[in-house]
Amino acid sequence: MDFQGIYDRLKEQGAAGMQEANLPRLPDPADKKDKGRGGDPYVLVDPAQICAFMDLAKKDERLHFEILADLSASDPAVDAENFWVIYQLLSVKHRHRLMVKCSIPKSDPRIDTISGINRAAGWHERECSEMFGITFNGHPDPRNILLPDDWVGFPLRKDYEFPKEYQGISCI
Repeated sequence: MDFQGIYDRLKEQGAAGMQEANLPRLPDPADKKDKGRGGDPYVLVDPAQICAFMDLAKKDERLHFEILADLSASDPAVDAENFWVIYQLLSVKHRHRLMVKCSIPKSDPRIDTISGINRAAGWHERECSEMFGITFNGHPDPRNILLPDDWVGFPLRKDYEFPKEYQGISCI
């Protein structure tokens, strides 16, 4: 199934929280200022509805996104107000993929865990939490896996300043 078919199926099933879709397109040759829209197609989902959306995407027989291939975040700019939380879903059975994005505020970066729906999310969410400072509400094991427990800051944020030293050891 192509992206349009997946999007139409999600709409047909009343996918919770789905706000819009982004399809890449080529520039309009008649409009010299139109640069088109690149990137992969994705659906934008309300973060408050992410669990219901993911549950439908996994359980609907025609979609059957049984694998969470990746979960990451993006900090688009220092002065941006929101982070993107990005989910990459895969259906081995139907051989199709879907990117799902949620926009969450930097001032209170929280979103519900989907680890009860996709077990692999547990590890991805822990890494995302450490690197971006995003809290995954209800996560069963929010311990750090990459950084020491006393690390200050979130290394993948655009405003992060790398420390000159850590516990007396030079980082330069």
